[in-house]
Amino acid sequence: MKLSEINVGDELPPLSVPLERSDLVRYAGASGDFNPIHWNERFAKDVGLPDVIAHGMLTMALAGRLVSSWTGDPGAIVRYGVRFTRPVVVPDDGSGAVVELGGKVAKINEDGTIKVSITAKSADQGVLGGASATVRIAA
Repeated sequence: MKLSEINVGDELPPLSVPLERSDLVRYAGASGDFNPIHWNERFAKDVGLPDVIAHGMLTMALAGRLVSSWTGDPGAIVRYGVRFTRPVVVPDDGSGAVVELGGKVAKINEDGTIKVSITAKSADQGVLGGASATVRIAA
């Protein structure tokens, strides 16, 4: 992909990622974040959550994967940010949750970088707000 082939409004290929409790346990091990809201249903409910929730940084990483898959190079991402607006609830029901990700080229900047707006939903509700990445693609 070349910069000259990209236009404002182009959509990134969508990404759908299933999450089960085992994924949360693996992420906890990789990240060192063993907060029981991510694996213990009783604890999560005791603190007011509907059920166990995915790590916010895992959700953010999935949105980053959407962009890096599109660019073909994780190093092309020069800036990336999100706001966590709603947790991804991961029930222990054999199905878990699904995070649906989409993106669109929002702007081609004068310096040749590209701003990508990102959407992330689970259970038909947005889970990230203001999510965007700035990428640099070879001319």
